[in-house]
Amino acid sequence: MTDINWPAFWAPIRLSLQVALISSIVAVMLGVSVAWWMSRKTFRGKLLLETAFMLPLVLPPTVVGFLLLVVLGRKSWLGRYIESVFTEPILFTWWAAVVASIVVAFPLVYQTMKVALTSIDRDLEDAGRSIGANEWQVFRYISFPLVFSSFITSCILGFARSLGEFGATLMIAGNIPGKTQTIPTAIYVAVDSGNMALAWAWTCSMIVISFLMLLIARRKPQ
Repeated sequence: MTDINWPAFWAPIRLSLQVALISSIVAVMLGVSVAWWMSRKTFRGKLLLETAFMLPLVLPPTVVGFLLLVVLGRKSWLGRYIESVFTEPILFTWWAAVVASIVVAFPLVYQTMKVALTSIDRDLEDAGRSIGANEWQVFRYISFPLVFSSFITSCILGFARSLGEFGATLMIAGNIPGKTQTIPTAIYVAVDSGNMALAWAWTCSMIVISFLMLLIARRKPQ
């Protein structure tokens, strides 16, 4: 471990945790909201829409990254709008890594919560509505407590998926040390350059973080 540059070691870890925390919060908020809506609505084209939601789960990460590169690039209206608001493009910033992580984490959160919400006995929700509860109150006081364990699982899955994102992040955020370099991309560069001590250090840090997340998941209230 004497070959390790410790300032260089900690930078990707801090950035990865920062990106994973922000992206998992957004993915969970979107996933829970969309799962609630999709589990309670029936409309034409629902199957197609749900399939589109799940696409990032099965598409190669480089394909997801390429699509995001096109959507967020300077030639797209969205990319130009973001640049006009923030005075700089979002590509090859750590915010691009957040976007990539949100996209790949969303399907896991959505599917976990949709399965949980679909399994709720509708009679319990109808009983709440019958005594005057609105939809928000039904969700807050009846539905959400019943799926709380699944909610914790979805949070952990979203965080873990965000933390381990590599392909899409590399496509739209790059691998700029101290700016956009996350643990997965740092490990790749370390191995490619032959710095096995640093690669092992980052690998061990990922194992420790992942172990702690699994431990929390197994200790969650049932």
